[in-house]
Amino acid sequence: MPFYEAIDTLRGMISRPSFSREEEEVADYLQKTWQENGFAVNRRGNNLWILAPGFSGGKPSLLLNSHIDTVRPVAGWTKQPFAALECEDGKLYGLGSNDAGASVVSMYSAFRILSEREQPYNLIFMASCEEEISGKGGVESVLGELPPVSFAIVGEPTGMHPAVAEKGLMVLDCTATGRAGHAAREEGVNAITRAMKDIEWFNTYRFPEKSDLLGPVRMSVTMINAGTQHNVIPDRCEFTVDIRTNEFYSNKQLFDLIREHVHSEIRARSFRLNSSRTDVTHPFVRRASMLGKQPFGSPTLSDQALMPFTSVKMGPGDSTRSHAADEYIRLPEIREAIDTYVCLLDGLDIG
Repeated sequence: MPFYEAIDTLRGMISRPSFSREEEEVADYLQKTWQENGFAVNRRGNNLWILAPGFSGGKPSLLLNSHIDTVRPVAGWTKQPFAALECEDGKLYGLGSNDAGASVVSMYSAFRILSEREQPYNLIFMASCEEEISGKGGVESVLGELPPVSFAIVGEPTGMHPAVAEKGLMVLDCTATGRAGHAAREEGVNAITRAMKDIEWFNTYRFPEKSDLLGPVRMSVTMINAGTQHNVIPDRCEFTVDIRTNEFYSNKQLFDLIREHVHSEIRARSFRLNSSRTDVTHPFVRRASMLGKQPFGSPTLSDQALMPFTSVKMGPGDSTRSHAADEYIRLPEIREAIDTYVCLLDGLDIG
């Protein structure tokens, strides 16, 4: 039965460490498992994908995607992160159980069921790597090899409610410059003092466009470094700003606006990770709402940010368990996820 096979596969995933850029062992395991199920598994790096039988050029394509990589275990685990320990209360503990192994195995099980029935779309299942670091060797490197995608579901722990909007991310490395001098004399220009004015702006400025689902753009100064010793006026102060964007601003637009307000030199690490939003009138979202699934906006980043087509984020588990000690998934959550995916997608007209 799909549910029990899904649990066995998840145990196998947990028992194989799969840190970002180190997913080869779990990718090998999943490829072998799915090939034994009779599927032709495509692979690039540690990304795996399968096209459902009966592909037709006249149909739109629907992508089911989740990721196989994990963060490294934090301090505080009281259970072995790779033991896949199942407890009497129905919890399966292990690193990556909630984020996002449960989504991987639930989506694959739903893919198998849906593939056995004629659908009004071409179905693609993909298990990708490097999601936790937004790596360029992950989903972004594979999308060009897939048939054109009309709609995607990204498997992340959302309690099986559809995240129809997601905040983007831009990280700025900023440098304020001054002129070195002796601290005992009135000489030099203190780069820290100059940086403080820009840091205050980042802490207090509010961009006018506020999203009903994602709220305002949020800017946080998270790192600062300056000075060489106590008696030298610093001529350089470096600080880092974490910016969580909403759908009203692209990262490049925000960068240009910020540059008009601050005096420090600013450099964006990337403009790739933009915010996304799908209209609640989309057929999938309407069907989910009819089942009592509440659309919402997600503050956390996923591979949705790298997808240039309509998508929602939806999977079993709870985001608060992700990246935490003693991460777990409740086994009934996987059963519910499989049933829900099939119910939502069977016969769905995505246009």
